[in-house]
Amino acid sequence: MTNADVSARLAWPDDATSIVRVQLARWRESYADLVPADELEADGELAERWATVISSPKDARMRVLVALERADVRGFALVHPCYDPDADQVADGEIGEFVIDPGHQREGHGSRLLQAAVDTLAADTFTRAVWWVGSTDDVLRGFVTESGWEPDGAHRELAAETGETLKQIRLHTAIG
Repeated sequence: MTNADVSARLAWPDDATSIVRVQLARWRESYADLVPADELEADGELAERWATVISSPKDARMRVLVALERADVRGFALVHPCYDPDADQVADGEIGEFVIDPGHQREGHGSRLLQAAVDTLAADTFTRAVWWVGSTDDVLRGFVTESGWEPDGAHRELAAETGETLKQIRLHTAIG
């Protein structure tokens, strides 16, 4: 594969179906105990939500990016201002979603997508980026920390509809 065959770019509304395909594959692999079974099959509804986020974001600095191999979406990221209570709303941006298709990991898509996400946050004048990652997701945490991100001491627990909880830690890095 040549460099021309892989890229990252801002998502288009037509990418929503492919984003959902990647998202559901990841959910089924990693979060089956956290996501209700009916949501794992709600691809049409999810595609509508993603198309809306892409075409009519709630904040002008909310952006969806996709990692591509030729014309196929291999991953996606959602970046936006950080809404944490301790965040500086002007300086702090966040990677709110970051998913690489489980069948296409370790092919460079994550590195390209992460660089595009950070570049997008910097272009929107954020000077620090934060990212909440699962406390037990050693692979993702390793990838992120190898890219220069560090824990900032914050942690949280998210309650799922299934009754399970997802523990997360917050990582951060300076950008721009």
